[in-house]
Amino acid sequence: MGGWLLMADAISSIQNFVHVFIYVYVLILFAYIILSWVRLPYTPWLNRIQRFLYDVCEPYLRIFRRLLPSFGPLDLSPIVAVLALFLLDRVITSILDQLH
Repeated sequence: MGGWLLMADAISSIQNFVHVFIYVYVLILFAYIILSWVRLPYTPWLNRIQRFLYDVCEPYLRIFRRLLPSFGPLDLSPIVAVLALFLLDRVITSILDQLH
């Protein structure tokens, strides 16, 4: 009986981790998108933040930019990327719920 409770607790912890990780990554994507729209004055610490956001977000967004057709100046890859993350969250949650 104790092993079953331990496994259920581990599954809940994994679900929480995946859920929080995806939401934090979505927030990082939003920060990257907003900072890409706004021109801010150059400062070393702000440049480091923008570089970090670029390094973290751009490889993931590039996947969707290659898959989606071009819509001129409109870039739909962040929207599709966020929707894909929410879909992944749902899929992982439903798989882990079946293990409960």
